[in-house]
Amino acid sequence: MTTSVGQYSVRVLKDSLVFSAAHFITFNGNICERLHGHNWRVEAEVSGPLDENQYVFDFIALRDGLQLIVAQLDHSVLLPEFHPQIRVSTSSDGREVTAVFSDRRWVFPSEDCRILPIANTTAELIAQWIALRFLERITDQQRRSIHQLRVSVEENFGQWADFRLCPSPVATQEHS
Repeated sequence: MTTSVGQYSVRVLKDSLVFSAAHFITFNGNICERLHGHNWRVEAEVSGPLDENQYVFDFIALRDGLQLIVAQLDHSVLLPEFHPQIRVSTSSDGREVTAVFSDRRWVFPSEDCRILPIANTTAELIAQWIALRFLERITDQQRRSIHQLRVSVEENFGQWADFRLCPSPVATQEHS
């Protein structure tokens, strides 16, 4: 007789987990895309054991936590803080953000920009940023119950990037 081991997970993909944002990425070291925008979609899945309520994770808490993060990105220009070749700076009066790559230069109103602590504004790194922000927003108890968190970002219809994270209780305690 074979014994099976199962795993539980919950997933959210809602119409409210959408944001419109502009970005540009670089690739192959010296190629920089033109500034363009997407209607990005976000999906998340949490895997772990059932709690005393027979939940892996509360759907509403997952949806609402993600919605707060997604809202921060909506109607923004996404810029990478840690790109090795794109210099992003804010004017001394705080009103403008300038991005420079090689001989190209973009200037945006500060309130229209979201400077993300990532190396490039790819869907993969945006998914990672969303996952890490989500873990920061939930309680230690919720975090400890998660075996795996997957955040997916759809940049264009049918083009998804996934980031999977297995939170560690030890790592969680170090950040407390």
